[in-house]
Amino acid sequence: MKIKEIVSILDADILCGEEHLENEVHSACGADMMSDVLAFVKEQAVLLTGLINPQVVRTAEMMDMRCIVFVRGKTPPQEVIELAKETGLVLLASKERMYPACGKLYATGLSGGGTV
Repeated sequence: MKIKEIVSILDADILCGEEHLENEVHSACGADMMSDVLAFVKEQAVLLTGLINPQVVRTAEMMDMRCIVFVRGKTPPQEVIELAKETGLVLLASKERMYPACGKLYATGLSGGGTV
């Protein structure tokens, strides 16, 4: 699934990384605990989270994720957006809650990639 499709499905705002919207993601992980994300170990994935701190970007970068979607209407501080720009990550913000957002992506064909 292309990241631009995620933008449409979740009615998300693009916070940074517009130039990467054609990139593909192959799975998704919804978590607020970065230890769960580290256990996920899937590259080219999208992370859905309600956390808005720099550690989220660092974790996603380490796991070779392509995109972070901040759910529940949360918007990260500018320092987090700048860090994502430096690492080439796409940041999106959606008003969807975590569970419905994950469900919508799953229902449109994005794999969960296994269990966490």
